[in-house]
Amino acid sequence: MGVSGSGKSTFGKLLADSLGCQFLEGDEFHDVAAVEKMRAGRALDDADRWPWLDRLGRALGDAAAADGCAIAACSALRRTYRDRLAAASGGRTRFVLLDNDREELARRLSHRTGHYMPASLLDSQFDTLERPEPDEPVLTLNSNRAPEALCEDAAAWLSRVGTEASVGGRAA
Repeated sequence: MGVSGSGKSTFGKLLADSLGCQFLEGDEFHDVAAVEKMRAGRALDDADRWPWLDRLGRALGDAAAADGCAIAACSALRRTYRDRLAAASGGRTRFVLLDNDREELARRLSHRTGHYMPASLLDSQFDTLERPEPDEPVLTLNSNRAPEALCEDAAAWLSRVGTEASVGGRAA
């Protein structure tokens, strides 16, 4: 999870490969109207996001049921979005926030080509971002580090929280 340009897709693909599971690109689950809205430089509202989160969550749950785990790249900027995604997936859901400062992400977006999300919407994403609360299953990593290092940290954390959840005999 994270704002545009944080490296979610690169990281997610690498993590899915290392865990031997499917990777789902959240951008591919937006409907045409939402893509056109973003392409026009207009931020999505919750009415645009709910069906997208439901579609992605269901696909994530199906992929996890098939492979034992699945990885998705999704902004998940608000707690309600994370909760909705987790509910739609029907399983244990963990999040990794790829964090970075606005200037670095703006630099990255200025070099990205072929994507419908314009750099002009970066501020709206930062305005929407609700930093995870301590009770949420979220690991925060600085996305300035190499994707391979981020992947190693995330895989170790996922292994640890999976063990902690099963030690107490409950699903997290």
